[in-house]
Amino acid sequence: QVQLVESGGGLVQPGGSLRLSCAASGFIFSNYAMSWYRQAPGKERELVARINNNGGTIYTDSVKGRFTISRDNAKNTVYLQMNNLKPEDTATYYCRANWCRIYWGHGTQVTVSS
Repeated sequence: QVQLVESGGGLVQPGGSLRLSCAASGFIFSNYAMSWYRQAPGKERELVARINNNGGTIYTDSVKGRFTISRDNAKNTVYLQMNNLKPEDTATYYCRANWCRIYWGHGTQVTVSS
């Protein structure tokens, strides 16, 4: 059974950091491009970062220089290191796998507030 399980979300103050993890199982992880998306209440889901199976990465402009996506194929896990968090980063963060099929995790909540 395919599973994508996000973890690492929480409540942080502006300027703080979090590291999100997405543990994958049930498919050939190394074949898949992995992405982090986020969605705030009442807003459209948006791409945050993507890492291809060759290691290439892309980021949405609003997180460049603050967030870093990485993957560990031996652990079937993708990470999102988030530094200098801002209130506008508050959202539910979702893990996505994309190759021959698309799989989604159920999300982890990130709240940035004083």
